[in-house]
Amino acid sequence: MLIQSEFVDLSTPTGIMRTYVHKPVTHKKTPAILFYSEIFQQTGPIERAAKIIAGHGFTVLVPEVFHELNPIGTVLAYDDAGRDKGNADKSAKDVEGYDADNQAMIAWIKKQPWFSGSIGAMGFCIGGHLAFRAALQPEIEATACFYATDLHTHVIPNKPNQHSMDRLKDIKGELLMIWGKQDNHIPEQGRKAVYEKMVEAKLAFTWHEFNGQHAFMRDEGERYDPELAILGYDLALKLFQRKLA
Repeated sequence: MLIQSEFVDLSTPTGIMRTYVHKPVTHKKTPAILFYSEIFQQTGPIERAAKIIAGHGFTVLVPEVFHELNPIGTVLAYDDAGRDKGNADKSAKDVEGYDADNQAMIAWIKKQPWFSGSIGAMGFCIGGHLAFRAALQPEIEATACFYATDLHTHVIPNKPNQHSMDRLKDIKGELLMIWGKQDNHIPEQGRKAVYEKMVEAKLAFTWHEFNGQHAFMRDEGERYDPELAILGYDLALKLFQRKLA
């Protein structure tokens, strides 16, 4: 399926949030996917990943997750300087700021003539966490989280009882949780803690642990694993096709 790409600048309580929109070329109404990047924002690998999902019949929105902290259009490099800046931004933005971002995107989606009525979420790394965070919104019916960082920590600032794991009762949709066993950012103990809390909350979810490193979906760098990436996309698309299409 062919796709078209554009961007919209959405108003949020903390400023304008540039959001990249990748839409399949079709006369049919389509579901929407909120797609969350790594700390580097919409890099080449993130844009290509979003287009893969869009090419299967979903309109994909990629927000600039740190729009309050950077000029519009900022893309950080996959190097030490980019990593340091992205991690600093992650530590500077309150987790509740992402809730307002989600609400702005959802409100915009609901006004679009192409919208079918169903919304999902997906993300890599911190984006996996932000997709999980998006699942707190009642409109989100299906969410694919890839190696979601900091669900098991408090690195992202949050007010009392506002950590993502403190609000599991607000999640109504189905979750797909994908992890790498060799991911040094999310150790086995961290994954176990997240799993146990999700089971205790009786969430609808599936759980997959691959023999992969952190960022194995990113099609640049030595950690990229094409075989696992194809498996990951297949699992996410099957979820979205079953729950949203």
